[in-house]
Amino acid sequence: MTEYISFNSPIGALTVFAESGALIVIEAGAVPGAGSADPLLIEARRQIDDYFDGKRKDFDLPLNPAGTPRQREIWAAMAKIPYGETRTYGALANAVKSSARAVGGACGRNPLPIIVPCHRVLGANDAIGGYSFADGAETKRQLLTLEGVRLGLI
Repeated sequence: MTEYISFNSPIGALTVFAESGALIVIEAGAVPGAGSADPLLIEARRQIDDYFDGKRKDFDLPLNPAGTPRQREIWAAMAKIPYGETRTYGALANAVKSSARAVGGACGRNPLPIIVPCHRVLGANDAIGGYSFADGAETKRQLLTLEGVRLGLI
């Protein structure tokens, strides 16, 4: 059974979904209704709130995003990019022996943005590039600014 919790954040309302004891999706926007009191979802909200409050630099939550084995490999590599740091699509592609295009595709299909930090992946010459979550590139800029990334350089 899929459970969810919706809450407000500095980038707008978020809804986190869980199934079988793991997070599966984060969506921008709120889902009508009461949501769940599931302890995992309450903890996910607490950790996301702590991230936005500058108290958390990484997440400790069980994840089970739906994706191909290759996407999962790329997401796992993304999850290792430290808070406040960035990688280019090309550098991440080299790390997982793939292509920049495959990394870009995995970023665009990342069902757990923020927790799997695809916002830390930039184009060549540190171009901001796209972002398929919330308000797009503006949200990506907000997340990078929160993490102390100097946006004047990208």
